[in-house]
Amino acid sequence: MDNAKIIKFSDTVREKLLHEVKARAAFYGIHPKETLPVDSEHSDSIVIGGKVFNRKIKDQRERLVKEVNHKGYEQVMDEVTYTWFNRFAALKFMEVNDYIPVKVFTADDAERTEPGIITHAIELDFLDLDSNLVLDMKADNKDEELYKYLILRLCNYLNKTMPFMFEKIEDYTELLFPENLLHIDSIVKDINEMIPEDHWREVEIIGWIYQYYIAPKKDDVFKKLKKNVKISKENIPAATQLFTPHWIVRYLVENSLGRLWMLNRPSSRLYEQMDYYIKPEEPETDFLKVNSPEEIKVCDPACGSGHMLVYAFDLLYAIYEEEGYDHSEIPEMILTHNLYGIEIDERAKELAAFALAMKARRKNRKFFQNPVQPNICALESVSFEEGELNAYTDAVGRELFTNDIRATLLQFDEADNFGSLIIPKVEDVTDILNLLRSKNLAGNLSILNTHQKVLQVLKQADYLSPKYHVVVANPPYMGGKGMNDRLKTFAKDNYPNSKSDFFAMFIDRNLDLAMKKGMVAMITMQSWMFLSSFEKLRESILDEHTILSMAHLGPRAFDSIGGEVVSTTAFVLENDQHPDYKGAYIRLVDGNSEAEKDGMLRDVVMQVRNSDAYGMEVR
Repeated sequence: MDNAKIIKFSDTVREKLLHEVKARAAFYGIHPKETLPVDSEHSDSIVIGGKVFNRKIKDQRERLVKEVNHKGYEQVMDEVTYTWFNRFAALKFMEVNDYIPVKVFTADDAERTEPGIITHAIELDFLDLDSNLVLDMKADNKDEELYKYLILRLCNYLNKTMPFMFEKIEDYTELLFPENLLHIDSIVKDINEMIPEDHWREVEIIGWIYQYYIAPKKDDVFKKLKKNVKISKENIPAATQLFTPHWIVRYLVENSLGRLWMLNRPSSRLYEQMDYYIKPEEPETDFLKVNSPEEIKVCDPACGSGHMLVYAFDLLYAIYEEEGYDHSEIPEMILTHNLYGIEIDERAKELAAFALAMKARRKNRKFFQNPVQPNICALESVSFEEGELNAYTDAVGRELFTNDIRATLLQFDEADNFGSLIIPKVEDVTDILNLLRSKNLAGNLSILNTHQKVLQVLKQADYLSPKYHVVVANPPYMGGKGMNDRLKTFAKDNYPNSKSDFFAMFIDRNLDLAMKKGMVAMITMQSWMFLSSFEKLRESILDEHTILSMAHLGPRAFDSIGGEVVSTTAFVLENDQHPDYKGAYIRLVDGNSEAEKDGMLRDVVMQVRNSDAYGMEVR
């Protein structure tokens, strides 16, 4: 990937979109410091600042004004800007890979300049268009208006396949649709020209774009941190998101998921495609047994844009293929049974789900005809008013709610702050969740809203239950100095051995998420290996778990960061103790770039495979 071009693309398109979104808001009388009142109102129209708008515009504007009053002008403008940025990037990816039946941004042939979606507008029956409206706009040369209409219809069409990315557009998001998309210096031109087309063929491009999209906000958060401004829960995603290099992802996934499968199928040829897989020194008998691929559950509890899960999809596909499953059924089975992602960032959740859907589509051309929604959960804060749960439990059956279940329902009032670090009081909520889902409370409006909140909490608690064979993560990094007060108190109360940093708490947490004998694969800051503040964490790892392998990366493992800023280590743990196990420890601290460390790791893995050099530091 050409990171410089991706950075320029993200910066340029973000700024242009933000300018257009604000211009549209101003057109409807909504400005940073004031909102123009409605001058007059009629049965089918309103007048604002001398402009006449129809009833639909009135309703959309009212919702927009309400959001601006609730969240603030800048936040709403930022959210709408990102919504359109995200959709345009997704449409471009699908266009380049021929996943949609029409070209949205490029022409069909060299003799035309207009996008194919305009050229073939009258033929796009699948979009359920108003053909008379299309013909009228074409006759009047209203190409900009037609382009907007077609893109909105396409997004609504894609809602059936990917509701997580393309929500129905009938609100103020449509009102703030950017103008001048066909202009000579437009956003469409940037989308077509700023990033090489071959970059759009790999789904990881979406994650890279997002990292650079939020980079300015991340810089601002850390600038404020130097002035002792703590990181608020709203800014945790921007402050902690970091795209993991593909070679590190492969090391982690191959030595956890890949290792699990090789232990259960010693005759498997899967190792032939795992360049980073470290074979155990001796045959093992005491490991987590798996009878079939459908049993395996892989979780990334801080999944970001889904890079870990995307590669796990590839490895799982090879496993299913080797077991003789029908190729057309494998993508659906992987998304249904195997992969789980958890996030506190709704935007990242959308990207992770999109990435997995694109992986499924690449393997099965008919996937969109009957799509499966990826198991990606964005944790939401849910709170209950005093007496609300009592009224609910009285209505549905107080005997169903043990003290631990009631306690669990109250644990998610700051889920967007604590994220996957929340440990539900009840480990398995499957039974009560299924029971409550089966209840039809549509006629009881007084508790219906509470019912939906209870289901939301229990769904989130289910994702956070200790049911995973493999937990793999590049967790967020945040020291105690950056934590907001509520987060710092939560860390002290729940993670006494690892409270000094987010990443260390995630080591503790991930071991809890994994089944007994399950595997935890992570890349983290290296400080837990040395500092006295993490002594108890080290002791618990050595006394209760087993280090299967470790690649000590040191500095410069992330080219996107550079310098000595982040020194890291990648490792795989088993959630069980094997005192005599000889792990593989690989020293890569001397590499000066991702490429050097990657090459060194590959060389050492081959050396270890061929030399029985286990239980020692390999240089």
